[in-house]
Amino acid sequence: MTEIETDTLSSDAGGSGLVITRLPVETSYKDKAYAALKRAISQMDLYNSPDPIRLDERELSERLGVSRTPIREAIAMLEREGFVKTMPRRGIHVVRKTKREIIEMIHAWAALESMAARLIARDASNEEIAELRALFDSFTDAHAAADRVEEYSAANVAFHQGLIRLSGSQLLVDLTDNLFLHVRAIRHRTIFEHDRARRSIEEHMGIIEALEARDVELAERLAREHTLRLGEHVERHLVLD
Repeated sequence: MTEIETDTLSSDAGGSGLVITRLPVETSYKDKAYAALKRAISQMDLYNSPDPIRLDERELSERLGVSRTPIREAIAMLEREGFVKTMPRRGIHVVRKTKREIIEMIHAWAALESMAARLIARDASNEEIAELRALFDSFTDAHAAADRVEEYSAANVAFHQGLIRLSGSQLLVDLTDNLFLHVRAIRHRTIFEHDRARRSIEEHMGIIEALEARDVELAERLAREHTLRLGEHVERHLVLD
């Protein structure tokens, strides 16, 4: 037995042995590449065009400034999570969901987000709820939103992200993480179709008012109904397959 091992054992028994702190684990190139690629994919407009979205290992390696090995490892991680798919002789493609899969994801999001709204109404501070209202301060009506399409779409996405985040539940955050990519893209595509922008603003304000009033039942119901209407719109109007 070495001297250090003896000292450590005596410390465990109440002696004055060495206290050794574990060295910090450095983030690997694989993890950095994974984070960068997942962030980039999450910002893509996946459903704006039917054209396939292909990833090229060599280009990614050059743009990220790392060798192709961590790129391959990052791609493998993303493939396990369902973000990309490697296809023989066709390369690596970002995954798009079918219409049925999108509707199922929206239904799951509605259930999780409605619980988030309930938790916010019960537990969040007034200041936190005010963050949600502030997102729409400059969008008083659908005309203001229509004049600033990208800004309103970003505020809309931030609102739904905010509902999950302000729930205070890390589990809800984790459960919605992989759903977010596709639900965000569908929200972005559909927000100005069939007068959805006007109804979106009205429904957001209703949810916020229920949160401010600490009405947990109403906040939960309005949040669920709001997202389910997105599913109904996709069912009726979107061609994805």
